[in-house]
Amino acid sequence: MFEQLGLIGCGLMAGSFALAMKRAGLVKRVVGYSKSPSTTSRAMQMGVIDVEAPSALMAASGSDIVLLGVPVSATEASLKAIRHLITPNMLIMDVGSTKRDVVDASRRVLRDQIGGFVPAHPIAGSENAGVDNANVDLFVGKQVILTPIERTRTVQLQQAVDLWTALGCHVVKMSPESHDSAFAAVSHLPHLLAFALMNAITNQPQGRDFLSLAGPGFRDFTRIAASDPKIWRDIMMTNREELLEQSKMFQRALQAFEQTITGGNANALENLITQASQTRSHWRISGPRSHRNP
Repeated sequence: MFEQLGLIGCGLMAGSFALAMKRAGLVKRVVGYSKSPSTTSRAMQMGVIDVEAPSALMAASGSDIVLLGVPVSATEASLKAIRHLITPNMLIMDVGSTKRDVVDASRRVLRDQIGGFVPAHPIAGSENAGVDNANVDLFVGKQVILTPIERTRTVQLQQAVDLWTALGCHVVKMSPESHDSAFAAVSHLPHLLAFALMNAITNQPQGRDFLSLAGPGFRDFTRIAASDPKIWRDIMMTNREELLEQSKMFQRALQAFEQTITGGNANALENLITQASQTRSHWRISGPRSHRNP
């Protein structure tokens, strides 16, 4: 059990993490800081935190575990704010959707203290941000990606593995580079496509009329287009090289569909659809296993 969890940022992810740790009996006290006083007040009302901290530094003070629940662009500033109170035994994690930039920021700021930092990315969330949407079950049955580096201490890494496992997660370890390549394909690109599709429709003269006719399939496909703009701005900018590479691959795949339709080649079109359909069906059954810990 941890004595004190310090939350830097009290939004959806950090709030859900605190609630889950409390339910699992893994922490005695939670101290939270947010730039918005109304957010920490709401977190107190909801039982997410036990104490409101006036600064990130005070949230880290006395904590043996610290979670950064801030946008990835705020990682460096958050680490700078707490570095003077970091102890060798402290476990520090983030929940950002990109990892190379987070690791680079930690190297610049933490230096000799970097061993206690374990970058983490829970594959969970919602298009609805904010502490009001914190959910104690958010991480149950989900994957969490840990991206330790060569200087990450074994003790803190094992603590992170044990903690996320106790919250009901399947823990995966990979390099920051592999993480960003993979999630450009399976997360960042789908968000880009959802945003672009909504804009493509609404920018047409009859776009609003078209939307009024959309059904469940369209709703499912575009759900993530309602995600927080600032968060996704940061994610796409920090992982832009990998994202743009995946966008090029998507454009080639789209062009293959367009060419078969233009040429009236029904058999080739069916083959492309069949390939996608079968891959999707098999993925739903098997899921990713190769990196999963026992």
